Amino acid sequence: MKRSNEQDALIPGVLRLIDKGTDSLLDWSPVDEDGDTVQMLCAKKDSNSVVELQKACPPCPVEVHDPGFEPDWAVVNSVRRKRIPLATDPPQSRRSKWSFCFSLSDLKSIRKNKPGLGWSYLIFIIRDGTSFPALHFHHGGSRALLTALRRYVALTSSLTDPRLFLVQCHDTAALSQSMDELKLFNDTSSHFKFIRDPYTTTMGGFSRVTTFFRDTLGPPAEIPRRRPAAEVADPLHEAIPGINISEEQEPGFELITCTELGPRPTVTRGDPLSQEEWEGYMDSAGQLQRIDELKADIHRGGLSNSLRKDAWKFLLGYFPWDSTLEERRTVIKKKADEYFRMKLQWKSVSEQQEKRNSHLRDCRSLIEKDVNRTDRTNKFYEGVNNPGLSLLHDILMTYCMYDFDLGYVQGMSDLLSPVLYVQESEVDAFWCFVGFMELRTNFEENQQGMKQQLEQLSTLLHLLDPAFCDYLEAHDSGNLYFCFRWLIIHFKREFCFPDILRMWEVMWTGLPCPGYHLLLCCAILDAERDVMIDGKFGFNEILKHVNELSMKLDVEDILRRADAIALQLADCKELPMAVQEILGQTRSPPASLSPTERSPSPSSITTPPDLTAYIADSSLEMLQDEEAIN
Repeated sequence: MKRSNEQDALIPGVLRLIDKGTDSLLDWSPVDEDGDTVQMLCAKKDSNSVVELQKACPPCPVEVHDPGFEPDWAVVNSVRRKRIPLATDPPQSRRSKWSFCFSLSDLKSIRKNKPGLGWSYLIFIIRDGTSFPALHFHHGGSRALLTALRRYVALTSSLTDPRLFLVQCHDTAALSQSMDELKLFNDTSSHFKFIRDPYTTTMGGFSRVTTFFRDTLGPPAEIPRRRPAAEVADPLHEAIPGINISEEQEPGFELITCTELGPRPTVTRGDPLSQEEWEGYMDSAGQLQRIDELKADIHRGGLSNSLRKDAWKFLLGYFPWDSTLEERRTVIKKKADEYFRMKLQWKSVSEQQEKRNSHLRDCRSLIEKDVNRTDRTNKFYEGVNNPGLSLLHDILMTYCMYDFDLGYVQGMSDLLSPVLYVQESEVDAFWCFVGFMELRTNFEENQQGMKQQLEQLSTLLHLLDPAFCDYLEAHDSGNLYFCFRWLIIHFKREFCFPDILRMWEVMWTGLPCPGYHLLLCCAILDAERDVMIDGKFGFNEILKHVNELSMKLDVEDILRRADAIALQLADCKELPMAVQEILGQTRSPPASLSPTERSPSPSSITTPPDLTAYIADSSLEMLQDEEAIN
């Protein structure tokens, strides 16, 4: 450790990470010139589980985490009693004035040295603003220490300062209760296992999705949960939410800037695209023309019922957008042959073979359970021995042959059901479902997609509605776990069946930005924020309210709000880089747009090139200042 008032004076010491069961401590104690620890106590348990205190003397019978190459610090798995130095103790037995110890629950951030500036060092900063002296690692070991710390807290690199690690402690109880209230569990036994051990038990049948909770939201063995820097950046965040942090040279200090959003416009959506309008985009060979304009029309109003069967094949990648009618006929024949070859693979598996194939056996078991409880109130799937259920089962089993690595994950039946309902064809529904599952990052075993979406949603919400974020944080809901169901199955259980058809086809256009589904989450929260705040909802009430929103949301209202948020963000002069990445934006001079293409604004989106090309100009009306939504 370097003394703050003596630039060249270094104090040798030992750093320990102490696991006390209910709490974890970081303790640094100096050593004298002979290498003996100054009053360093170690704890051990005797055969009767009674804690005994001993002066540190090698070897100390405690479980120590060995970083492999650096003895400057250690992880101690023990119980330690605080000993108060007595006046009668010899001077060397009293704790040095340079010693420090703090709980990891109080740790706010860690700053590391700049690359290439001599010894590596770390500076620990706790939540009350205290910054401890820099700890130097002369022989390496700082990385191993950070790895060990990730067993107890989530460390995320600052988006604006790669030398700064931000700390977020895990909240197991909040996650368990959130999943309970959202009713994501269909299997009762799995549900109770999750409540007992939410990070190592299957997510009530969401099969491999449980990896998300075990490795991402739970106490991680290797990969920590990451949260946006804006959530834990600086104590000033409590007074100025939605802040953007730029790099500051001096350790422990950051330059805080605010992002101000302009007024949010109102948006009026258009009518569904008709069969006649669709045919107007086709030439004599059946090839679609002006595809960007067509997608914009679909985004503005959706599709008429008679058009969905054909249009969804393009939206989901079954048919290429530039294909002719003859080319599509060839695609249908080729894809039909391929589908039935894959179906034959699992159909021809004998009973004896399946006994030796646990993966196929498990997939079949999950599929049969899920199919029998998927959308049974819909006429297409209701009743006993319904042929629609057989098709649902066969398509999902065939998908296991198409994607051996992923197989079947509970929740896929929710996504396939509307697709099969619209296509009314086994082969067409399968290949449309394949296109839908190309967005399958929600079901990947490493769950990188879900982790990223939750981080991005938090970043957006802090920018759009910092006051509401403060309210959620104050009521133990700032983790946004209650949005998990929305994201993982694309709002399937939040809207009635006809409305989810409209929402999905609008989302599949990819307009007005890649992160539009996150704007839909923000739109739902925007619609419900006043109810939660005015009702003074606490943690339980928030979860209950979100769960009861199912089938009660107005899809057109939510789409209008999401489009308005997209326009509001597009008109912001200086969006934080993290938000620009979420929206897939790049900036271009406004001179590239004519006044008729959009309402005046200082900037425009070039990816896509013009946001208002997808949201009709005649539908825009800027609110007065007193009506603006901040």
